[in-house]
Amino acid sequence: MPLHSSASSLDLISMDLISVANAIASKQLSSYEVTSWCLNRLNSFGKALNAVFWIDHENALHRAKHLDEMLSKNESRGSLHGVPLAHKDIFSVAGQVRHVGSKILRGSIMDQDAHVIDLLNQAGQVNLGSLHMAEFALSPTGFNGHYGHALNPWNTEYCPGGSSSGSGIAVAARLVFGSLGSDTGGSIRHPSAMCGVTGLKTTRRLIGDTGSFPLSMTLDCIGPIAQTSRDCARLLSHLVNEPKDYETNLDGDLNGIRIGVPHQYYRDFIDAQVNAALQESLSVLKERGATIVHFEMNEGPSQKLMQKVNSMMAIVMSFEAATLHQDWLKSRPEDYAEQVRLRIEPGFNFSEQVYFDAISSRLMIQDEFLYACGMGLKNQRIDVVHVPTLQIQTPTISQTTVGSSSEILSSLSKVTHNTRGVNYLGLPAISVPAGFSSAGLPMAFQLIGRAHEEARLLKIADAYQSETSWHQKIPTLTH
Repeated sequence: MPLHSSASSLDLISMDLISVANAIASKQLSSYEVTSWCLNRLNSFGKALNAVFWIDHENALHRAKHLDEMLSKNESRGSLHGVPLAHKDIFSVAGQVRHVGSKILRGSIMDQDAHVIDLLNQAGQVNLGSLHMAEFALSPTGFNGHYGHALNPWNTEYCPGGSSSGSGIAVAARLVFGSLGSDTGGSIRHPSAMCGVTGLKTTRRLIGDTGSFPLSMTLDCIGPIAQTSRDCARLLSHLVNEPKDYETNLDGDLNGIRIGVPHQYYRDFIDAQVNAALQESLSVLKERGATIVHFEMNEGPSQKLMQKVNSMMAIVMSFEAATLHQDWLKSRPEDYAEQVRLRIEPGFNFSEQVYFDAISSRLMIQDEFLYACGMGLKNQRIDVVHVPTLQIQTPTISQTTVGSSSEILSSLSKVTHNTRGVNYLGLPAISVPAGFSSAGLPMAFQLIGRAHEEARLLKIADAYQSETSWHQKIPTLTH
């Protein structure tokens, strides 16, 4: 049974960010009516799916009314004018609570907007509120021991992905038309893959992070989650430090683009249905003009290299997280969920020298990875790498919360297997919906590119989405 149904919602529920932005700009829709519709859905579906922390009804409606008045005078704030969005609870919003999914920061009122919130305000967004996230961004599944597990809109017994869980849910369930998340080891890509939406992890430091609560300052990246790659391009254009229009290159033409498919590591324990979806996605990309290059088993990123990448990533993340949380862990250890505490505490085992070595080795290991993928400066025969976002099908909530601590951490490592290394390498990656499993849960592929080549990732994803409709599917629970 659907959680709620409304005949009046049929037109809006089929629209994506760009179509809504265009309808508002052309005055076919008012921001006020779209905002009201989204607020109602956040209040009903959003709460039922545990996707929201707070909803800013009064300010959102006031903002939407003001933006409509501006349009009546032919004044526009930008290409997001009047579009309702909501964002991960990791970003500060002036005058509002930001608890970062934690018990420790519960009730903390922010003095000013995060840098990215300010940029989206300038572009005309209507910010509807704060979305559910894992405690201190430390869960790839949507687990939160203080505020309850977030629920997948396709089936509430399954994980929605994390730590940007509310963002993935809200976009998939058509509660808002886009959202900002953060990604330290896959936290944009996991919910995008598990909820069936598009999520872009950007190049390290491409987007300013002032006002975003850190997990690991070296690894953290901010990026958009939306229905389509074109929507993500619209959002990204307003977020980068140097203004750039990421929509101009979305022409659907992949002629001359070479897509590499490595087999080592990225398909260690791949599920048969996930593999079939990936093969079908490669066929679509080939039809659009791309050249598909399969690495031989002794080519591409080796197990040894990826073990080194993941080891360095674990050192950096846990050391930086432990440094940030050490005082709270001493004074308030009981206010951390055990799953979260167990992921932070290993950082106390690393010396500053070990940490420094991991940081100083990053660019050298990045070069080694790019060369192994055929994307290095001396061997640019590949433009992007095509791999699963998740090798496994979306797990149930019980599969990632029941059992011993070691069993749970082992389950979590399978979720992050294909995503966490990208953050240490500082490279961009996008997760793209690519079908559904026999259990009715979304599956996805991931494209990894060279630093600052988000435009190419978006171009390839857009070409794929021009031929497929997986990103247009809507969970029946939220119709």
